Amino acid sequence: MSWYLLVLAGLFEIGWAIGLGYSDGLSRPLPTLATVVSLVISMGLLALAVRDLPVGTAYAVWTGIGAVGTASLGIVLFDEPASATRVAFLSVIVVGIVGLHLTGGH
Repeated sequence: MSWYLLVLAGLFEIGWAIGLGYSDGLSRPLPTLATVVSLVISMGLLALAVRDLPVGTAYAVWTGIGAVGTASLGIVLFDEPASATRVAFLSVIVVGIVGLHLTGGH
């Protein structure tokens, strides 16, 4: 169950990171509210996950999910570059996340 909470926390991390892009420096009320709510949910779920998972593993997976998801959505939503090299390095992060899941705990 902790791994599911951790993945969900990572998805909410993507939500708040993307929300920062839409909030225009936290100056737009609705995107700012969505960003803050996503941040609180993400942190809360991470806190629940580390009850049973090693904190180092959980944090690395959480940030990895956030990094890959945010970079991927940045390509789609904000027209950020999608070079083969960039995609390859994002793939390396995914391999690391899977490896931590397979070796990192409960």
